[in-house]
Amino acid sequence: MSEFEAKETYDIVDLEKNFPSTQTSEKVFTENGSLSVEEQFSVDNTKAAKLVIFSNLINRLNAETNGIDPISDEDKTEGSVLNATTMWFSANLVLSAYAVGALGPLAFGLNFGTSVLTVVFFNILGVLPVAFFSLFGPELGLRQMILSRFLTGNITGRIFSLFNCVACVGWCVLNTIVAAQLLNMVNEGGHQLPLWAGCLVIISGTVLVTFFGFKIIHAYEKWSWVPNFAVFLIIIARLKMSGKFSGGEWTSGSTTAGNVLSFGCAAFGYAAAWATYAADYTVYMPRDSNKFKIFFSLVAGLIFPLCFTMILGAACAMGAVNDPVWKQYYDTNAMGGLTYAILVPNSLHGFGDFCCVLLALSTIANNIPNMYTIALSVQAFWEPLAKIPRALWSVAGNATALGIAIPACYYFESFLEKFMNTIAYYAAIYICLSCAEHFVFRRSIKAYNVEDWNDPSKLPVGIAGCAGLIVGAFGVALGMCQSYWVGEIARLIGKSGGDIGFELGGGWAFITYVVVRFLELKYIGR
Repeated sequence: MSEFEAKETYDIVDLEKNFPSTQTSEKVFTENGSLSVEEQFSVDNTKAAKLVIFSNLINRLNAETNGIDPISDEDKTEGSVLNATTMWFSANLVLSAYAVGALGPLAFGLNFGTSVLTVVFFNILGVLPVAFFSLFGPELGLRQMILSRFLTGNITGRIFSLFNCVACVGWCVLNTIVAAQLLNMVNEGGHQLPLWAGCLVIISGTVLVTFFGFKIIHAYEKWSWVPNFAVFLIIIARLKMSGKFSGGEWTSGSTTAGNVLSFGCAAFGYAAAWATYAADYTVYMPRDSNKFKIFFSLVAGLIFPLCFTMILGAACAMGAVNDPVWKQYYDTNAMGGLTYAILVPNSLHGFGDFCCVLLALSTIANNIPNMYTIALSVQAFWEPLAKIPRALWSVAGNATALGIAIPACYYFESFLEKFMNTIAYYAAIYICLSCAEHFVFRRSIKAYNVEDWNDPSKLPVGIAGCAGLIVGAFGVALGMCQSYWVGEIARLIGKSGGDIGFELGGGWAFITYVVVRFLELKYIGR
């Protein structure tokens, strides 16, 4: 018997166990004409059979079939830390991280030196929790949002799963729009790719990789950084040759401090947002993997591309500060426009267009973690959704992102960007709640019983997590400094305010969680 025949036999037997035959069932109709018992079982059998067909198809395509169930030691065959490291390396050596760096000079009026120091400090702060939570994958074999049931409580863990779904789609949409805008600029004055077609190109590439799952994702991310890095080197060379870069004047005072905090919040939010995905990409590593090696390898794999791209973005932004033509390109098409100005007009012309296309396609590497993790987050949110295979949820997530990205390009990109900036603060709250549970109450990775992952009677209820989330949200509201909202505390910092939303939100969440968790353990016992 072949492997596929054995698989199909197992599926049929399993289906019969869960949906027994109802041929002898008595037909009983209710007064309102609802289905009989026999017909209801027939419907259930049909639905289950369709899922079996989908599962078999996914298996034949050699795509990953595992979902949110804990990964067994037998399946932990990813012995090298290189794949996890290059995954994060490629996902961050992209257009969107490069665009964040430009905010320092162009949005917050910082000079190049101040921007560099801010980028380095806040990125280090952001990547440490990502590397730390990645250590739970090899040891426990749990996906990050399933691990959240232990770290923040069962109820709160599901709330974060829902937030994660929104964040995954939202960031994928924003990334796709930026890439589509850059593709739209290529061949200016000739036949240009429409915005909707650019969105379709980026999402199609994302679907092709995320459908197949873990192994293909790592294989793609292992090398996708190469062309991106080459384009960034070309941008450095052209920026130098243009003579438009200068470091700018150093400033000080409360206003500069507020601008540093606001820019730092953007850099931290970009890096730390990966914390809600972290363990998803290390669950196939053996339990006995060297944890120190994993931690420091992932820190390196995150910090280099983040700092490199953001610092380069800040350098290019200084060119726009000094050149009104470049600034006009930025005002019209954001970082894609500025990149086009550096590479194409009075520069590399056709080859510059080619470099712009490569840089736009780099967005796929950043979208991949979003569209892989969204499938696991949906399954973790509610048990019935876990019956639908992961690959189908990845396709659904990409379809949703495409459906939002195309109209957003034309009508509500600004609103979406503001909304996602607000959503980003939840990563700080999540990190602080999780660290409170681990370091204050569990204190060891051995204190987690994997078998309890789907047993609400043995998991923390989540009262402390919900309390921390609510109080943390108030802290964010008081400390955030965005174009659409400046909190009461944030506005006290300098003339323009300073964003301390993630610091207040995370700090208040941590304190609240610790206090309420002691009470939760005392009166509920778990």
